[in-house]
Amino acid sequence: MRSAGRVAAAIEVLFDVLERRRPVADGVRDWGLSHRFAGSGDRAAVGNLVYDALRWRRSSAWRADDEAARGVVLATLRWRWGIGPADLARLADEAHGPGALNDAERAMLEADRLADAPDDVRADVPDWLAPALEDNFGEEWVAECAALAARAPIDLRVNTLKSDRPRVLSTLARWGAEPIPVSPVGVRLPPRAGWERAPNVTHMDVYQRGHVEVQDAGSQAAALMVLAHPGEQVLDLCAGAGGKTLAIAAQMDNRGQVHATDADQGQLAPIYERLRRAGVRNVQVHRAGADLSALERRMDKVLVDAPCSGSGTWRRRPDTKWRLSEEAIARREAEQAAALDDARRYVRPGGALVYVTCSVLPQENEAQVAAFLDRAADFTLTSTADAWAEVAGEAAPKPWSAEGLMMTMTPAATGTDGFFVAVLKRDG
Repeated sequence: MRSAGRVAAAIEVLFDVLERRRPVADGVRDWGLSHRFAGSGDRAAVGNLVYDALRWRRSSAWRADDEAARGVVLATLRWRWGIGPADLARLADEAHGPGALNDAERAMLEADRLADAPDDVRADVPDWLAPALEDNFGEEWVAECAALAARAPIDLRVNTLKSDRPRVLSTLARWGAEPIPVSPVGVRLPPRAGWERAPNVTHMDVYQRGHVEVQDAGSQAAALMVLAHPGEQVLDLCAGAGGKTLAIAAQMDNRGQVHATDADQGQLAPIYERLRRAGVRNVQVHRAGADLSALERRMDKVLVDAPCSGSGTWRRRPDTKWRLSEEAIARREAEQAAALDDARRYVRPGGALVYVTCSVLPQENEAQVAAFLDRAADFTLTSTADAWAEVAGEAAPKPWSAEGLMMTMTPAATGTDGFFVAVLKRDG
């Protein structure tokens, strides 16, 4: 496909995603299935443009003075991809392209209107979320949210049970691999630009042999901040597909015991193959709803990677930003409180409960911790600064933190997805 056809396809997919409020991954996949002539490179290119249009949906709609898919895509190409007005006009008029530009579109491509936009438009967030984000980041909130709208790199965690970072960096050197400052086991492949296709890491030998896992640097750091030691007993209560479980198992060098479970059995399904590929032997998976009473008050560390809005992952899942609702956040808040109350049963006296979300919203983070401490008089909030220094090192970028206590990692501050971490110690 030529570029003109790719643009027309992106407009078609974006219209479908916005009109039906469906996940963008489903929209891109279904378009590929119904357009068999499109090769894998074409599908990736169309996906790139659709995802970017969603990342910058509000600012592009403002620039275009048009919230429809066509206006958003054209403004994204002009002001984010840097394609000039004359080139865009030629591209639009080509065979299989989106059709000739009208006078309003030509004018939009000549003059950038974004400087006059409200803060929530420049931040590319829904207007109703602006107060919470401003509360969390103060004067930096627009810059922080703008960073959450950029393309994300591919972050990998080196599985130290099978390899080491220098070896993986050498293997992936052709892709521009570089060490990640906030994770001692992190390797990053920088994001591609425009139509360029990102490497498919899961098809590479280094992945198939279990030397690396795909995991954002923030998720890596959060898992490592559990500070699990060989021989300890650790419970990952909301394990999902097992990314943090695997990181903790490697941190423990396959010694001790990691118990992994999740309220959703479907979420747990991939963990078994991932454990096998990684060579992990110290993880016991408990099915959803299993009786865990034998673990009560016996765990050295309990990790609660709580269900949340996912606002910290908007770089990778930009469509969720526009489907999020106040009702959905309220449901997540209830689930978070229940998970924390459940987790406290398993922490031994003197042990630690580590609360993590991939959210940047204070109602899911600091407010949840404060409410839990009101209910759990035997728990004390401890500093995350020491754990951060031990994991990331003194020279690493610093996350958002109040007096070294609870912390929030972000793309702008730490070069990661948005992750919140709080460590609570049980008295005794």
